[in-house]
Amino acid sequence: MKNKITVEKIIELLSLEPLQDEGGLFIQSYVSNESIKAENLPKRFETDKPFGTAIYYLLTSEPDSFSALHKLPTDEIYHFYLGDPVELLKLHPDGNSDLTVLGPEILDGQKVQHVVKQDVWQGSRLIKGGEWALLGTTMAPGYTDEDFVLGDRNVLIKKYPERENLIKCLTR
Repeated sequence: MKNKITVEKIIELLSLEPLQDEGGLFIQSYVSNESIKAENLPKRFETDKPFGTAIYYLLTSEPDSFSALHKLPTDEIYHFYLGDPVELLKLHPDGNSDLTVLGPEILDGQKVQHVVKQDVWQGSRLIKGGEWALLGTTMAPGYTDEDFVLGDRNVLIKKYPERENLIKCLTR
């Protein structure tokens, strides 16, 4: 008989921990042993960067389990692994916005892989009624902590008023 996947088993198996500021649970599963010197990178990077990084990321039905709106200086590639669909809000620098659904139903338009371009505000949560979702992300050059910029609710609502309700749900 096959074991049932539960949130508790995923957390234990992958050794997931709370992701400070952003929310959800994660573990960095890969960091390249090699790095790129800052002087060889575009000016938006101020420090050396690993060639690439990857994380596992878990959202649950807990009220505070969402990825708070944030932006990064590098494209981030999302990978949907298991669980329930996730809605990913993107707020673009030109004032436009869109929603992408990450999930297993690719015939219904859900994405199992999706790229969020650099400097796009992004935040995600389970679609209402979902219990959990296991995702991953990869970045090249790799993520370092100084890359993370957390969104300010009032500033984002002013620039993207048509997304006010969702921005309120995806900011702390």
